[in-house]
Amino acid sequence: MPALRPTDFTGTITWLGVVPKLANGIRAEIRSEVFASYAGFEEDVHSGLTRPSCIRMTATYPKGTEIRNVRQLSILSAEELALIADDMGLDDLDPIHLGASIVINGIPDFTHVPPNARLQAESGATLTIDMENLPCVLPGREIEHDNPGHGAKFKAAAWNRRGVTAWVEREGLLKVGDALRLFIPDQPAWRHG
Repeated sequence: MPALRPTDFTGTITWLGVVPKLANGIRAEIRSEVFASYAGFEEDVHSGLTRPSCIRMTATYPKGTEIRNVRQLSILSAEELALIADDMGLDDLDPIHLGASIVINGIPDFTHVPPNARLQAESGATLTIDMENLPCVLPGREIEHDNPGHGAKFKAAAWNRRGVTAWVEREGLLKVGDALRLFIPDQPAWRHG
């Protein structure tokens, strides 16, 4: 019996990017295609099979503990980006400011897709969603640089809209315009959460 159930939802990749390994900040560079290896996007600062645990993991591990890298990618929703921009008083919000890896459109309430869901491209490349990517102050710094007076508004505007973190389960090429089919775990939501 399959553990993942295909849904009728498909997202289209509208944007791809990498944060260069020697970057000062999280500003991403635009790409038209990227190879997703088991380590993530090889050029990206977040690539790797493992990583040191960060502040978000201190309830589980001391900061700096070597752990599996399930934060290889940051995937955002074009629809949610538009809502964030509107709440911030901006016409649009450029994904380069957010350290984004992928922006997709077409999947409603994308930030709340269940953990362990999969996004699968026609190439076979498959991304496993880890969890919601909680907003932090780092994107605000990038936004402020290009849109003075708006950076501090990001964290509140992005709450429940910041997208998800993900890791590569199956390697393959991803291109702008590719469709990503959503598969979700075939289990009920946990009632005690």
